[in-house]
Amino acid sequence: MRSAPPIERLVANLKRLPGIGEKSATRLAFHLLGSAENQVQELADAIARVKKDIVLCEVCFDLTDRSPCEICRAPDRDTATICVVEEPADLAAVEGTGGFKGRYHVLGGALSPIDGIGPEALRIRELEARVAPGEVREVILATNPNAEGDATAHYLADRLRPSGVRLTRIAYGMPLGGDLEYADHVTIGRSLANRSELE
Repeated sequence: MRSAPPIERLVANLKRLPGIGEKSATRLAFHLLGSAENQVQELADAIARVKKDIVLCEVCFDLTDRSPCEICRAPDRDTATICVVEEPADLAAVEGTGGFKGRYHVLGGALSPIDGIGPEALRIRELEARVAPGEVREVILATNPNAEGDATAHYLADRLRPSGVRLTRIAYGMPLGGDLEYADHVTIGRSLANRSELE
């Protein structure tokens, strides 16, 4: 049985979201139809504003409403330690552990020649510029523990090693092939605590 065109259009758009299939999209659509108009309007406004109000931090490249971001502005964060992650969602996952008190650097992805993502597509030059002055003592490579993440970590290690900075990789408390974004805080916390030197 077909739904009215506006409902079908809403379902089709909801299905574009990651992890949302036909059934979930349909359930969400009917939930929105049954919600108070002001709640639906608040959701619509929040979606519209997020694209207008969110910018990239000029220092770490996280998503923020003010640049530099709150973490980069915080005087109590360890400026000598930088945790390198692939995406803002990975930063949020690490930050959610409450165990890391340094700064971050968001690459904007991982090396993937098959997908046409080479070093020039990532924020590697910006990371090198942050490390170059000599104030950074340790760079934690917290790329995802999969083929692309490992390749990216090794590439970064080769590029950063001449600077003399200590290079560590998060431990494999993370499941192989997993993404930081979907891991629980305990696993991420253990991975950070058990990081090891890159050879």
